[in-house]
Amino acid sequence: MDPSPPRLILVYNADSGLISAMKDAVWKVVRPATYPCSLCALTYGWVSMHGRWRRFLTSLPTNTIFHHRDDFVQAFPGIDIAFPAILLAEGDAAPQILVSAAELDALPDLAALIVLVEARLA
Repeated sequence: MDPSPPRLILVYNADSGLISAMKDAVWKVVRPATYPCSLCALTYGWVSMHGRWRRFLTSLPTNTIFHHRDDFVQAFPGIDIAFPAILLAEGDAAPQILVSAAELDALPDLAALIVLVEARLA
C-alpha cells in the first residue's frame, strides 16, 4: 500500500502559457457565457484564484496538482477525458474522474463545487 496522500488533479480547459492566460482573462470578461472552462470560471476571478477555493484545497487531505489541457495530455498520454475535469489519483493507479466536464458545466457557483468535491472525497 502506498503511504503517499491521494492527488487531486484539476485540469483546466485552457492551454498553458502567458498568451493563453491573457486571452482567457479577456474572454471571461468580454463573453463569459461562451468561455469553455467552467472549472476556471467557478474558481478564478479575472486573473487569480478565489481565496475560498484556495483555502478549501489547502484544507483537503490530498495533494493538489494543476494542469492545463496541453500539459495534462503530455503528463497522462493514455487518458482521454473531456475538459475541464477534476480527477483523483491514488498510489500508482491511473487517475479517475472525480468531477466530469458535464458536471462542472452544470454547477451554478463555487459553493456548489465545494459541496460536490467534499461529498465525492468522503
